[in-house]
Amino acid sequence: MNPDTLSKEPQILVTMRKVLTTIIRELTPAPGDKYPLSESTVQDIRFCLGLIITREKELTEALGSVKTERPHYIDELPASQVVQFPSKTN
Repeated sequence: MNPDTLSKEPQILVTMRKVLTTIIRELTPAPGDKYPLSESTVQDIRFCLGLIITREKELTEALGSVKTERPHYIDELPASQVVQFPSKTN
């Protein structure tokens, strides 16, 4: 989604999701270090992200388009392949 073309609500949702995930990335400690947030704060962040994702999905569906794409790795093989059949000529 391009934030420049969105109405206010989707812009707010996208911005909140990006800010929360950035905070999580910046606070994630090195392996073996203690996590700086309490478990209840972590649960609250997860809940907020869940609400944001749910609302983004509702808005997308209300516009008549449903996201079916899922993230994948570049080297991951596609789940399906296009098979070419020779054309039949008479």
